Amino acid sequence: MAIITKYVVEHKGVEKLITTDKKEADKYDKMLDIADNLAEYIQAKGIVLESNVLEELTVLMSRNKETVSKLLKGSDAQSLLVNDAAEVVALEKRKA
Repeated sequence: MAIITKYVVEHKGVEKLITTDKKEADKYDKMLDIADNLAEYIQAKGIVLESNVLEELTVLMSRNKETVSKLLKGSDAQSLLVNDAAEVVALEKRKA
C-alpha cells in the first residue's frame, strides 16, 4: 500500500484543485489570490459585473499575467495571440 500526499487548494469554500505537487498547488493558490485582488480593484473602481463574469475575467487575467503585462506595456494583442496559438499547437504535438 502506498501513502500519497495530496494538496487541496480551496477557494471560498470550494475545492478548486487537488494535486500531489506542492509547487503546483502553491502556484494555483497564488493565481487565485491575484484574481481576488484584481476583482477587488475592479469593483473599487466602480465597475459592476456579474460575479461569475468578474471571476472568469480576473482568473483569465491572473493566469495570463505575463501576457497582460505585455499588453499594458503596449504590445500588440494580435502578435501575442499568435504566440499563444503557437504554444497550444506545440503542446498538442507533444501529446501526440
